[in-house]
Amino acid sequence: MTAEPTPPLRFAYDASQQVDPLGDIEEEAKQGTKHNRAKVGSGRPSSLLYTYGPGAIMDLPQFTVMPCGLDEWDRIWRRRDGIPEIHAPRLRDAVRMLLRSPDVQLRPFPWQPKKASLSVEGSDLGVPARVFPQWLRCTGCDMLGGLAQFQYRNTHPYRTDLATFEHEKCPGRRATTARGGKRSRSARAARRSAVPARYLLACPDGHVDEFPYEVWVHRGRSCSEAEFPALKMVDHTSGWVAAATVECASCGLRRPMNEAQGEVGRTKLPRCRGRHPHLDAFDPGGCRAQTYLMLIGASNLWFPATQSVIVMPESAEERAGDRADQIRRVLGERLAKYRDDPEILRDVLRGKQGIAFDVDELSDEELRESVDAALQPETSAEDQEKRIREWDPVDLLVPEWRYLQYEPIGQHHTDDASGLVLSPRERGEDLPASISQVLAVESLRKVNALLGFTRIDDMDRVGDLPQRLVPLTRTRPEWTVATEDRGEGIFLKLDEPTVAAWEERVRDSKLWRAHRKSHTRNFYRRFSETAARVDPETRLKAPRYWLVHTLAHVLIREMAMTCGYNAASLSERIYAWPEDEGRDPAAGLLVCTTASDSDGTLGGLVQLSEPDRLERVLNAALRRATRCPSDPICAMRTPQDPEDFLHGAACHCCAMASETSCERANRFLDRRFLINLPGSDLGFFPSPE
Repeated sequence: MTAEPTPPLRFAYDASQQVDPLGDIEEEAKQGTKHNRAKVGSGRPSSLLYTYGPGAIMDLPQFTVMPCGLDEWDRIWRRRDGIPEIHAPRLRDAVRMLLRSPDVQLRPFPWQPKKASLSVEGSDLGVPARVFPQWLRCTGCDMLGGLAQFQYRNTHPYRTDLATFEHEKCPGRRATTARGGKRSRSARAARRSAVPARYLLACPDGHVDEFPYEVWVHRGRSCSEAEFPALKMVDHTSGWVAAATVECASCGLRRPMNEAQGEVGRTKLPRCRGRHPHLDAFDPGGCRAQTYLMLIGASNLWFPATQSVIVMPESAEERAGDRADQIRRVLGERLAKYRDDPEILRDVLRGKQGIAFDVDELSDEELRESVDAALQPETSAEDQEKRIREWDPVDLLVPEWRYLQYEPIGQHHTDDASGLVLSPRERGEDLPASISQVLAVESLRKVNALLGFTRIDDMDRVGDLPQRLVPLTRTRPEWTVATEDRGEGIFLKLDEPTVAAWEERVRDSKLWRAHRKSHTRNFYRRFSETAARVDPETRLKAPRYWLVHTLAHVLIREMAMTCGYNAASLSERIYAWPEDEGRDPAAGLLVCTTASDSDGTLGGLVQLSEPDRLERVLNAALRRATRCPSDPICAMRTPQDPEDFLHGAACHCCAMASETSCERANRFLDRRFLINLPGSDLGFFPSPE
């Protein structure tokens, strides 16, 4: 193997501005001084992955921060002798392909539990972040200024919520009051806290920047009275409308922020500069796209691109591939040197960090095959791009579907490597005949990985618009952040011949034709350029998906009443696709609950898989699905031109679920596919008694 040259920086970056909040920790240790480790807040791993990841804006009690790119995290991890990794080869291989980097590993967040509330374990670990935006507004006098014009206070080591920026000599608003016909003015200076100025600029290619308040209020010119003008942001409320106005106290110019809103307002905004604050870098070629006015709390400012798997027992081929990957990473260039000498290979690999298998248990032939696999050349760039374009997220679900169909060997069948524990369940006499298999998933391990993010618009798949997926690093990544959750669940499989016959009937229906046309309208009206490159028919879920998805939702609502978990803690994993090349048809679902600790394995959900309990839950869910407080409007909802919604007889009163539960944002739902409703005979299940 030949050494690969270090790839050049992808972004314009000033290394002197690197974030290293703990850089002085060694020097302070020598001097015996103590220091508050600059932590300003905390978050759960799930929120840091799906809501406040690198490039997002996290709202802290007193100000906002943006978690840095993974380059800055490396300096945190270097404070440990060993860096933990999350073992999920199937997900890891998919992430490597999508990120175009052959050595990407999955790592958890840099965190360590404390033995006691006042102990210091893990004080030198954490997610580095930058204050963003760095324009603040004083709450006492409305002064609008940069970060340097305010003082930072964070003196309490155990009260990060008290960290704040303050205007040290705030004169107040100098409001005049009438006293005996005379007007007096208060000019008492005091310390008052500052809050983030709430406006930003963003573009569809994932850049975000500070709003240029000084340029805005002076309409692109310089202030006529001062080189560094004094700015204010004043809020006004008129009737039901609240608006802000930027004022220049030096020259007296004023300009309301509502001029920047809407399509007309966009023409008054500057072009994008190509800035990525989380990387502290700019795109070398710039951007020049049209910018959008954004608020720091806008929901479309950050969309994570994630993939997840439920870890299943590895096949022989997967184990061999994983061994080859470990050997390649540990030996690197020395691999070809020791290729033909198994004994030296064993001596070199034995006890090496990163080798998670027993080298001595492999025969010479197995070891040689692993080395040969590790020496295989990388996929060419052309083939790699083709794989990404053709890749379907369903590929991650296929191994799970195949394994869950196998009947477990007895109760509590355990696989120690994956953490999966399965128990078969008998079908109750009153369970619908179209449900052919029930499994109690007593324990499972789910791994979630972050690939990047987009702004303004979410993409269906990572490969749709590669230039819009914002990277997490400045160079080709060597790792990405992931979370590992434990949980339990119930797996249901629908009878395939029954589903196939029902699906043929649905495809010829007027209702399905209406859904197809609505999906096409929705796809082409999307803001994203995805619609110009992708055939919408390839992204429309098959009728069986609508069926299984709606069943999962009504089950989640019903199970939440008896299992001990709230509805937002339950989630779905849908296995529903027609037969395709190299892919058997699927029609099943897994309702599960997962958490980063033991809260996801309390057993309340698994108990509902017992025959008599599952019968009651399922039949009760189907009965509830026949009625909705919004009927008959909900039961007859069918999209007609120009409508483009992606659901039918479903609403928040009957079938929709919380964002944490649904994998499709409450799209592709229709109770008429689940059970017969007035005016429709397309129900898969018979009408409950």
